[in-house]
Amino acid sequence: MFSYLDHLECTQCGKTCSHTQLIKVSPCCGKVLFPRYDLPRLRREVNRETWSQRPEGMWRFTELLPVEDPANIITLGEGGTPLLKAANLGKKLGLQHLFIKEEGLNPTGTFKARGISAAVSRAKELGATGFTMPSAGNAAGASAAYCARGGLESKVFMPQDAPDTNKKESLLAGSELNLVDGLISDAGRQAVAVAEEHGLFDLSTMKEPYRAEGKKTMGLEIVMQLGWRLPDAIIYPTGGGTGIIGMHKGFQELLELGWVEGTPPKFIAVQAVGCQPVVKAFHDGALNVEPWPDAQTLADGLRVPSPFADYLILQALRETGGTALAVEDREMVDGMYELATDEGIIACPEGAATLVALKRLVNQGFLGSDDTIVLLNTGSGYKYMHLIKAVA
Repeated sequence: MFSYLDHLECTQCGKTCSHTQLIKVSPCCGKVLFPRYDLPRLRREVNRETWSQRPEGMWRFTELLPVEDPANIITLGEGGTPLLKAANLGKKLGLQHLFIKEEGLNPTGTFKARGISAAVSRAKELGATGFTMPSAGNAAGASAAYCARGGLESKVFMPQDAPDTNKKESLLAGSELNLVDGLISDAGRQAVAVAEEHGLFDLSTMKEPYRAEGKKTMGLEIVMQLGWRLPDAIIYPTGGGTGIIGMHKGFQELLELGWVEGTPPKFIAVQAVGCQPVVKAFHDGALNVEPWPDAQTLADGLRVPSPFADYLILQALRETGGTALAVEDREMVDGMYELATDEGIIACPEGAATLVALKRLVNQGFLGSDDTIVLLNTGSGYKYMHLIKAVA
């Protein structure tokens, strides 16, 4: 059997619905839908060594991914990124088990490749022939590339001030580029309207069930790369939060399968000082975020003033004993230099934000020297060379 996908479940009320039709949010509550798998059957029929024996890459985890016919997979070789031991930074910070998950080595240079591969493949399997994608930048580029790979129509919507690199890669891959006055929330409204008008499927973050399934494979890989052990903490740059939600779900599935033991890692959300709705909601004890006014940051992936799946992000942070904190733009750029000079990793500012957060949490005693800690570098710094000053 290829996929053990069984049904979809509303994350608000728990009501289930069929996975055999194109669908966005739950019909009952208008909230995020989670794919659910037949885990008891999977536990009987497959063991974890099956994954170990397959070639590296996201689709080695096919049993816990939503595509039912392998012929429908649209892939550019996403996943299989290294978990690098950060020995130099670890020594400097007094940490024995510090790792960096290097997602910048994915196709199109960011972790977005994982979610887009899963979502576009499954939607195509269910009959979609074209897509809209609102994006702060990197998701648009990934969407354009995967739609090109699958021979599918693509219309992307980005704020006017999105990075030129992302605009160009979208155009290069043959996508229709639409620039919008405002933020990603404004781009999202236009994307939905155009999708409805032209019979396209909208891929807005967490407003369809399958992008998070691709992102959860980061967590599945981390566990395998640690020798089937769960880390103690994952520090994650948080915009829409799909990675936190997906990895948290993946760890719960592995625990239910009995393929790992222990408790899920603490999830630590890092945002920018100029856009920190999750941080504020977390420390206020709120169940949902308030839209962040006048959201500003040079880390475009963090400029999400009101993530749709806010309640799931906050739930993951609280259930795992994690936390949330915000860092300055200047600190992110300094972190880019530090990651490169100490570890040779050319990180995006979002990824560098995790190092800034780590240092603060170590100083506060929230994380200790014996903890196994993973920083998520979500994209390649080569897309952000405009932030680095050239020497005259």
